[in-house]
Amino acid sequence: MQEIPFISDTQIDNLLSWSGIVEAIVAAHQKPQAQIDDILFKSGTNSLLTRAAWIKNHGIAVKTATIFPENRTYSPDLPTVQSLVTLFDDKTGAPEAIIDGNLVTKWKTAGDSVLGAKLLARPESRVLTILGAGKVAQSMIDAYREIFPRLETIYLWNHQFEKAVEVATNKDVIAIENIANAVQTADIVSSATTASEPFIQGEWLKEGCHLDLIGAFRPDMREAHDSAILRGTIFVDSYRTALDDIGELGIPLANQIISKCDVVDDFYGLCSGNPGRQSDSEITIFKNGGGAHLDLAVAVYIKNLFDKENLRASNR
Repeated sequence: MQEIPFISDTQIDNLLSWSGIVEAIVAAHQKPQAQIDDILFKSGTNSLLTRAAWIKNHGIAVKTATIFPENRTYSPDLPTVQSLVTLFDDKTGAPEAIIDGNLVTKWKTAGDSVLGAKLLARPESRVLTILGAGKVAQSMIDAYREIFPRLETIYLWNHQFEKAVEVATNKDVIAIENIANAVQTADIVSSATTASEPFIQGEWLKEGCHLDLIGAFRPDMREAHDSAILRGTIFVDSYRTALDDIGELGIPLANQIISKCDVVDDFYGLCSGNPGRQSDSEITIFKNGGGAHLDLAVAVYIKNLFDKENLRASNR
């Protein structure tokens, strides 16, 4: 068997671009719809999650992640989430690469949301507010800066204001303490928190804004209050991953606050030319649900770039 490369963040991270990631995700959604499935094992507080995707004529990927919350009690440097993505050739089934899963997740998560904003937010948006100050929120700052170069102001809010100040200093953005003001001033609001209870209020959203919801990933998690969900036109990255297994839309659906027909479209439609925003005054809402097909799209992009760099190096 041919030697399979391991692609780490130190090898490739500085060569990746958000525009490249966005193009890769669009391209994947212009191919046949992905087959996807998940397997989850649990032992106490620890979990093993395997997510697989197959896109015909594009590739196969299996992402395996361990989530061990107590690792930090053993060592502050021991990650709580560790993962690998194995990429296979779609035609022969041959393994092509093993990629650092956290690298794939970083670029997939922010790339997913910034593509949603590119398709749905007003192109002339000037003010971005990021809610949260963790790794995802920090990636969102970089992604939005590249994809929306006309942004003039980026605010950063966090429930621990000191953390917001620290990150804002490092990222050259403005820390803001009052969340209502942070949201009310924004053309785009991108929320990447670990909140379980909804906290984004509908009356805070100004006409024409775009609300990007990232944080909720479990059935019991939400970021946006019903009043916010009811104010906008709802879109998702994937009907299969964003509706039933995530509380953000799953809870209001179960409570009959909204119905599935209120979720207008997903990336398969939007990336194939379906209309998104209908007017400058419309509020658009995008739920980033993730999914293994997005990991596959990003993994293929990373592998192709890795191969190009290796070929360039060998020709020097």
